[in-house]
Amino acid sequence: MKKNYLILFLFYFFISLNAQKKFIIPDSLSNKSCNYFNEKINYKESDSLKERLYAQAWLAKAKSERNDTQMALAYKSLIYKFDKKLRHLYADSSVTAAKRTNSAELIGSTYMTKGIVYYDDKEMMKALDNYLIAEDYISKTNVDYLIYKLKYCKALTKYYLGFYHEAIALFTECVTYFKEQNDHAYVNSLYSLGQCYSRVNKYQLSSQINQIGIKASIQFEIFRMKSYFLFSEGINQSFKHNYVDAIKKLSLALPDIKSNKDFANETLAYFYIGKNYWSQNQKEKAVFYFKKVDIIFQQQNYISPELREAYELLIDYSLTKNDKKAHLLYVGQLLKIDRLLEHNYKYLSGKITKVYDTEKLLQTQRNLENSNNSITVIAISTTAVLISIISFLVYRHFRAKKLFKELMNRQPEKSKLFLANGSKETELDINPEVVAAILKKLEKFEFSKKYLEKEMNLFKLASLLNTNTKYASKIIAKYRNKGIIEYITDLKIEHIIELLKSDNKYRNYKNKALGDEAGFGSTQNFTRAFKTRTGISPSYFCTELNKSVSVNT
Repeated sequence: MKKNYLILFLFYFFISLNAQKKFIIPDSLSNKSCNYFNEKINYKESDSLKERLYAQAWLAKAKSERNDTQMALAYKSLIYKFDKKLRHLYADSSVTAAKRTNSAELIGSTYMTKGIVYYDDKEMMKALDNYLIAEDYISKTNVDYLIYKLKYCKALTKYYLGFYHEAIALFTECVTYFKEQNDHAYVNSLYSLGQCYSRVNKYQLSSQINQIGIKASIQFEIFRMKSYFLFSEGINQSFKHNYVDAIKKLSLALPDIKSNKDFANETLAYFYIGKNYWSQNQKEKAVFYFKKVDIIFQQQNYISPELREAYELLIDYSLTKNDKKAHLLYVGQLLKIDRLLEHNYKYLSGKITKVYDTEKLLQTQRNLENSNNSITVIAISTTAVLISIISFLVYRHFRAKKLFKELMNRQPEKSKLFLANGSKETELDINPEVVAAILKKLEKFEFSKKYLEKEMNLFKLASLLNTNTKYASKIIAKYRNKGIIEYITDLKIEHIIELLKSDNKYRNYKNKALGDEAGFGSTQNFTRAFKTRTGISPSYFCTELNKSVSVNT
């Protein structure tokens, strides 16, 4: 009977793959209720063919009953149970169905799920946009679990973008709440918090959190997480240069991570084991693990900014061994990786320290390929490369000059009241007197340059404006036509530009000092923000400013 039942499931599953829109509920499930399907689906078993069939049957049942609540939930289950290419479509359909219910809780939950889909696709700003919409709905409910789940999602996004201190604040709240409410969420929050602490060089705190996490994993019988805390501690020890201990912990964690088919963390484990061996000058062992990183990249197309270093070390190693074939292979891989990182991790691309930049890699790749060709082909290729490089350098030079001139002629932005949607006034669901009071405080905030404070964020700004975060976000979006992060960052950069123009002593400052002056948390964040908003680096701007002053005098 079990064998026949499995064949029946497989039969209907493959029919459903070819005709999803014409899905017919199997007779064995036709009398089941929507609640039955909801209870039967286990979201941890993403590979289950049976559960995919349940999800499709659930949606068909909900549609036949015209039950919008169940339709929203069924579409949500399909996000996790069906073709990944359709995830955005299912997320949109889930939101649409939820809106018809007018349930703030359900609508907020579906927007949060939509944000998670964007997060998984590494589209972080779209993820945050959906989380903000979700927050607008969820804040109208009294469902604390949803409120803190949203905090956790936002914290993960902050962690990804490199805003570790903001992520730590949110994860800490989640740890406190989930400790009494949900064992799995509590343990997951601890794991993420420990990783954050290691990224801000608070290694002792990271170790303490990892130890608490291991004990909690055993206490709540979430045994798979014990290996993840061991993995986290292995990376933490790598940062502390405790190479032997780091290798031991990462090696112990690897089998469970592999059994979970978690190739992302498996790759990180290989990378850090290899890096620890490299630091001990055991380069053959290191290369063995770096090659494992490359195998997973070839199979899964998975890469992250910190893994890039493995390819730089592989290139170095192939050079010392005079292995031209391997050298060409890893140069090509690194070029491919840089394109992926630029697309998927553009918010962090400025933080990556590149020993081999793109032009150098391209030149190396061409040289290696051309070494096997005739002298004529080499000459033609070299000429073409030189022309391309010269053209690029000339273009970059004149473009930078043009941007500098535009920046010099640009007048500083005054505090203006922008209207959303063009010139047409749009209504805010806020008392006009409250809006006027907040706008007055906002002008005072700008005039007093409070935005120069380090780690100025939505919560601090809302407090200074004597309002809540929702009102602050809406008013700045409407009257400054910007998101919170963009608004504060633009004010900081505008301040530095005017400072450099008006006072020559600041032109001798290093980027770190300028970043501190503008209230940025790190030099990398400052230089990236300056270049994003002006098109040129702060160093170039200072150099050109000094040149223009000397010419005029």
